[in-house]
Parts: sequence; C-alpha cells; structure tokens
Amino acid sequence: MKKHQISAEHLSIERVGEIIFNGYQLELSDDARTRILRCREYLDKKMAVNEKPVYGVTTGFGSLCNVSIGKDQLTQLQINLMMSHACGTGDRVPNEIVKIMLLLKIQSLSYGFSGCKLDTVERLIDFFNNDILPVVYMQGSLGASGDLVPLAHLSLPLVGMGDVEYKGKVMTGAQMLQVMGWKPIQLASKEGLALLNGTQNMSSFAVWALLQSHRLSDWADKIAAMSLDAYCGLVEPFTDAVHQVRPHKGQIETAARMRELLAGSEIVEKPKSYVQDPYSFRCVPQVHGSVKDTMAYVESVIDTEINSATDNPTVCPDEDLIISAGNFHGEPIALPMDFLAIAMSELANISERRIYKLVSGTRGLPSFLVANPGVNSGFMITQYTAASVVSLNKSLCNPASVDSIPSCQGQEDHVSMGANAAIKLYKVVLNTERVLAIELFNSAQALEFRRPLKSSPIIQKMFEEYRKVVPFIVNDEVMYPYIQKSIDFLRK
Repeated sequence: MKKHQISAEHLSIERVGEIIFNGYQLELSDDARTRILRCREYLDKKMAVNEKPVYGVTTGFGSLCNVSIGKDQLTQLQINLMMSHACGTGDRVPNEIVKIMLLLKIQSLSYGFSGCKLDTVERLIDFFNNDILPVVYMQGSLGASGDLVPLAHLSLPLVGMGDVEYKGKVMTGAQMLQVMGWKPIQLASKEGLALLNGTQNMSSFAVWALLQSHRLSDWADKIAAMSLDAYCGLVEPFTDAVHQVRPHKGQIETAARMRELLAGSEIVEKPKSYVQDPYSFRCVPQVHGSVKDTMAYVESVIDTEINSATDNPTVCPDEDLIISAGNFHGEPIALPMDFLAIAMSELANISERRIYKLVSGTRGLPSFLVANPGVNSGFMITQYTAASVVSLNKSLCNPASVDSIPSCQGQEDHVSMGANAAIKLYKVVLNTERVLAIELFNSAQALEFRRPLKSSPIIQKMFEEYRKVVPFIVNDEVMYPYIQKSIDFLRK
C-alpha cells in the first residue's frame, strides 16, 4: 500500500493528483503530530488563564462575537456551529473532489496553527484511508469565512451526524460510526471553527480543475495537430523564429509542440496552393499558449493556498498570539479561478471553430464529412452541439469574484463568492472536455479522406488507438454514443 506522510513539507498539486488517483493512504509525520499537540496544549493553557474573550473559542460566531460562552458550553458550541452551518443544497460535490477536500483539510490542520486535537485530525485521516466520503453539496458557500457550509457537511460525520458514502452506499454519520466501531469525536473549544473555516472546498475544485486542465491542454494540442493535418493546413506558422520575436513562454512551447506532433507527416509535405490558414489553425500557439500561461499563473496561486493555514482565529504558539484575522477569505483564489475558467473556455472556443472548418466542405473535404452528403447529414449536428456547449461556457465565464453580498448582519460585509467561481470552473472544464472530444470525432473522420497520404507517426498512432473505440462513419448513425466514447477516450 502506497503511503504519503502529512508534514510541513511542500505539497504540490501534482502530488495531490498522485495521492488521490493512485490510492495512497495518509499518515501523520512525527513533526506534524508534534505541531498539532503543541498548538492544542498552548491553546488549553492559554484559555485556563486568559480572562479576555477569544473569538470563536469563548465567544459566539460572526456577528455574535460579543456573546461570551461559558466553559460548560464550549463543546456544545462547536457541535451547534456544525449543525447550524450545514445548509448546503444543489448537486453533490463529486467524490474525488470530496477526497481532495479531506486531504487539504488534514494538511492545513497539520501545520499547528489551528488548535485542533490530534484525535480529530486522525479521524479525518481514517475517513480518507477508508474511502468514507462525506456527502457535501455544491451550493451554499460565499467563499469568505472560508467554505463554511460545505466544510460543515464535511465535518458533521466526525460527531455522528450528516451523511457519508461508504462502499457505494449512502448512510448517516451515526450508521457509519456503528459500522466502523468508532465513537463520535468529542470536540474541544475552537475545533468547530478550525474545521469549518478555511478554503478547502474552493481549493479542492481548483486543484481538480488544474489537474484536468493540464490533461486537456495536452489533448488540445494533439487534437489541433490532427485537425490541421486533416484540413491540409500549413506548418510554417509554427516556425520557431516567428515566436522568438514575440516570446511568450506558452506560445513558444505550443509552437514547438505542434512542430513535434506534425513531424514526418506526408500531408504536411504535400505542396499547397494557398498561403494562409484560418486563425483557428494558424493561431494555435497564440491561443493554446495563452491558456498554458494562465494555467501556470493559477497553479502558482493555488499551490500557495494548499500549503497554508486558512482557518480563524490563527493560533501562533511561538509568538504567544491568538489573532482573529482573515486568512479564510477566498479572494486570492477566486480571481484566478475565474481567470482559469475564461482560459479553458477559450480552449473550447477555438476548438469549435476548427470543427466548423472541418465540416464546411472546403479544402477537398466533403460537406459534413460523409462521402454521400444529402441523404446523409453526417457530422453536421456535431458542430451544433459543440456550438451549444461553447455558448454555455461563455455564460459561465461571467466572473463570480466581482460579486459580493453582505452577510451575518453586516459583520461579513465583503465576500469573495469563490465557491461559485469554483462551481463554474468545474462546469467549464467538463464542457471543454466535451468540445475537444467532438473535435477529435470530426478530426479523425476528416483524416480518413486524406488517404492514401498519412499524417505524422505521432498523430497516426493516436488515430489508430482512437479507431479501436470509435469507427469511421460511412452512413448516418446515432451519434451520441460516439461522442461519449470520445470523451472516455480522452480520460483513459
């Protein structure tokens, strides 16, 4: 069994992907264990002698910060916090993103600035290692006091409340504890806030989206290269000298990638009578490259976020400080998530334009990519579907982060709406995958009409693998199963 130690060492987004998708188990490092125990001991000692109210520890929450809570009610305060904040609605957060949430919450608590007890963190690790996935709902977070609502749903099963999915079955938190032979966690002061404050919901969507975006960016280059060859396009626009005079990193990288993908193509070597291609082919380095540059920026921000403590108040034993501040505010990642959604939407946008060119009956390709158009509509409506999805993406790309609705009687008067940015980003990524799959469906069909000429060895290999799951379309068939098979092909 592969194991990953939770520690203060840097956790990369790529490493998160390895842990989640390769079945790793988690364990606390000795250093993390020491940090957690030290912070909790400091907090307990401080509360024993401190006469001043400490937000969320000896007071109520939000605008109730001036209401003092007696020592005999501190545990109930934490449970009440989780119950009252579990107001999620809408679709469930996908299980793989919930699992990322568990990992990131454990990571954040392990730094020793949150005041959680060791057994609370260890129980979250038990959830992760046993694939006990709390039922979390997509809607409800303002992305400002952290992801209060989704993290409440994530945390309720610790005390035997809420719901979980375990071995494919949804059950209550109480039933899960009974099945596992565990007792509910007895929460101490501050633990409810440590669990509910934080940006782990937003961050998990962002991590998932970045992992998928890297995959789709790579596919977009390969599919664009196949489409360009199927369209009998020109390779000259990818010449390195062109891009060195406008040296954006992503642009240079993409042009080099296109040259690599098309090297050895018989179609490329065929003499052409025209001197230009449409922008959707000619400007692949500029557009796909901009997406790469955007991804790099967003990844740098999310990388910092997932290696941070983001709950409130922050407990700093070394400085002898417990400070209520704003590390839970989602603005630092809300803006980049909106930016990434725009970038991925553009990847789909240019893909749809290439689809349109492939079905348009130009460059020697038959109308709608069938040998006998008229009685056959061929690939006509695949472009409609792509256009519909691209249009939806454009609607989803209105930035969520420009909005703010005050809450909590005006105490929380500016919010990031980062959770909404995360939801929209999630949808845009899935839509982009669908459009790229449709382009691949069209591109492979179009490439067949260039026979006996062959594309490059790289493209031919990709084409042959694809043909194992999606056939050449001779006469009209029901098309939607092939679109789904194309999506599955991109995921394998």
